[in-house]
Amino acid sequence: CEDCGKSLIGECKLHGPLIRAKDRVIPSRARLTLPHYLTLRVLELRAGNQQILGVFAKKVIQKRTQFGPYVGQLSTKLTCYDESRLVLQVLKDGGKYFLDTPNEDCGNWMMFVRLARNQEEQTLVAYQHCGEVYFTTVKPIEPHTELKVWYAADYAKFMEASAVFIKEESDVSPLPLVEKEPVEPWICSSCGGTFATFALLESHQCIHKDRV
Repeated sequence: CEDCGKSLIGECKLHGPLIRAKDRVIPSRARLTLPHYLTLRVLELRAGNQQILGVFAKKVIQKRTQFGPYVGQLSTKLTCYDESRLVLQVLKDGGKYFLDTPNEDCGNWMMFVRLARNQEEQTLVAYQHCGEVYFTTVKPIEPHTELKVWYAADYAKFMEASAVFIKEESDVSPLPLVEKEPVEPWICSSCGGTFATFALLESHQCIHKDRV
């Protein structure tokens, strides 16, 4: 303690603890690579404060827009598996490797794109080109729409998956219920109203558009 000139184990009983200054939190590599017209949104909070994220468009994205390449660690074994994301592999020097992303500093923003559960919600197609994986839009993506991906036909064969097999809602196993922490409400920029979900806010904003 500089005030009493003593070297102590723990805080000084006379002058109290030190004021701790924390370093600023630096976004991960994956989050820093996100294009300016895309945004990440928290869709769900699970046990342990685990965030389920989705990638959403902030403006109209044209059909045949290419993203990539996907960044990940080449591995013969997948160390990080998420049932909501695509499993990706590439052919390198005659060997087949997984594109592994055990944490956000090992990949780019494409690791956050969730798989499409049906053909209607699919907006991206994943394919391999020159040993890299790219995502390309299969239709125009409107603002506030989530980007979701599935394999292209040839890449599906390489991945030993079906080019048309996409989970329907009835095939998705219900997730275990966990106690969720409160999240900030969605706020309407036109009238300041608050809504519990983005879907409710989107429906409300349609009313403003109709009035205009």
